Amino acid sequence: MARGDGEGFVRCACGQRHWGRYGAAGLLLTDPERGVLLQRRAWWTHQGRTWGVPGGALRSGESPLDAARREAAEEAAVPPDLLVPTASSTVDHGTWHYTTVLATARARVRAEVSDVESAELRWVPPEEVPSLRLHPGFAEAWPSLAGELDRALVLVVDAANVMGSRPDGWWRDRAGAAARLRDRLAGLVTAGVPDSAAGLLGRPGWRWWPRIVLVVEGQARGVSAVDGVPVVAAPRDGDAEIVAQARRLVEERPYDHVLVATADRELRDRITAEGAGPMSPRTLLSLLD
Repeated sequence: MARGDGEGFVRCACGQRHWGRYGAAGLLLTDPERGVLLQRRAWWTHQGRTWGVPGGALRSGESPLDAARREAAEEAAVPPDLLVPTASSTVDHGTWHYTTVLATARARVRAEVSDVESAELRWVPPEEVPSLRLHPGFAEAWPSLAGELDRALVLVVDAANVMGSRPDGWWRDRAGAAARLRDRLAGLVTAGVPDSAAGLLGRPGWRWWPRIVLVVEGQARGVSAVDGVPVVAAPRDGDAEIVAQARRLVEERPYDHVLVATADRELRDRITAEGAGPMSPRTLLSLLD
């Protein structure tokens, strides 16, 4: 991949010039104790002297997530391994698109200016962001982004019910079927969930990197966890354990989007009473497919 690949202005259908031949991406990083990390652009750059997020042009074949990580490392010395991506929001003009990747710092990040395009970096409390002279695109996007800071999509999966919704012979080896479901869920954690694919939260243009809890019971109790997918073995009643997990997640982080994948009507009523939302097995399986 050549240096500078993707760099250059695009004359957009909206009538403006935008940076990035393949689009662009930026990182909106949240530290719950310090606020969001903002960058004041150097005076000589496009929209110079305004505040926004570290970001830049996508390279050919590069995902917005990878581009946002790379740009944050180049411009603000943010270590990629300290980022926990939670969501992204894409503004698509047809001829050009910009993706803001939202992430939370898993440890204290010591950001510093490490690129000539940055004039200053600052941790800003979210309520103070509108008082700054913002990049026009960031200013327009900020109201929708602000409501999702450090807010995760959490999926609690009723393994028995999801497996039972598709007659693929799962009953011959319940543990093996649960392990296969677990592995497919791990792929979802890495790839992310596009909201438009399932209308999960009614936010077109958004993608979520979910946290997943897989609840197993009966013959599947011996299934172990894998990276990104913890497995909870219900000691007796699977439904009771699912309700307990939903309750715990909502109590620990009431601002998260907690969804439970199950078709059981009574269970859906019980988790709704706990503050979680229902998700059909068909929707989950369509995402995995």
